[in-house]
Amino acid sequence: MSFDRSLKIAPSILSADFANFGQEIEAIEAQGCDWVHVDVMDGHFVPNLTFGPPLCKAIRKHIDTVMDVHLMIAPVDPYIDAFAEAGADILTAHLESGPHIHRTLQAIRGAGCKAGLALNPGTGVEDIDYLLDMVDLICVMTVNPGFGGQKFIHSQIDKVKKLRAMIGDRPIHIEIDGGVTPQTAPLVVDAGADVLVAGSAVFKGGSVDNPAPYGDNMRAIRAAVAG
Repeated sequence: MSFDRSLKIAPSILSADFANFGQEIEAIEAQGCDWVHVDVMDGHFVPNLTFGPPLCKAIRKHIDTVMDVHLMIAPVDPYIDAFAEAGADILTAHLESGPHIHRTLQAIRGAGCKAGLALNPGTGVEDIDYLLDMVDLICVMTVNPGFGGQKFIHSQIDKVKKLRAMIGDRPIHIEIDGGVTPQTAPLVVDAGADVLVAGSAVFKGGSVDNPAPYGDNMRAIRAAVAG
C-alpha cells in the first residue's frame, strides 16, 4: 500500500447483503470503490455483534483493493494476530479499547498490518500526540459506533481540522466513519479527510443483480467533493 492523499471511498459491508458478501465485494470494486471496510463489533465495546476472523478470511479472496478492518472490540490485543492472518491490510483499534493503546498499535504493525487509531465522537485529540508516529490512519467516528445509518455529528468537523494540523506532512490517512453522504462528504474532505467510509450511502438502491446504483452512489459522493 503506497501512501497518497487522493480521495478514497471505502464502502462498509455492514450495509451489504450478508448472504452474498463475495459477490457484493466484487460488485463494489467493479463499480469503483477504493477500499473495502469491514466493521467488527463484539456486543460489548459497542452494542452490536458482527464479524470475526473467519469471515474476514473467507472474503479476503474476493478483495482486490484494500481490506480495511475496523475493530470495535475490547480487548483488542488477543485478536490482532487472527485478523492479520485473515488478510487484513489495515487494523484499526479504538483509543478506549484497552489500557495500553501504544502497545496495541505496536502489535498491529508487528503483525504486518497498517495501524489505525479510531476516535469516538466524545474523544478529544489531546491524547494522541505521542501516538502520531505509531499510526498510518486515524479514523474519526462521526456517529457513535455500533450501528449503521445514524445521523452525522457535525461537531467532528472541527476535530478533523485539528487532526490535519497535528499530522502535518506525516503519511497518515484521516478516515471518516459515519453518516457520510454527498451532503456531508465535502465538509469533512475540506477539513482534511481523505478516506470516506460509507455504508447505506453506497449500497442503497442496488444489489448483486443490479450493481449500477453502487457506482452511481459513489460517483455522487466524488462529484460532491469535487464540487
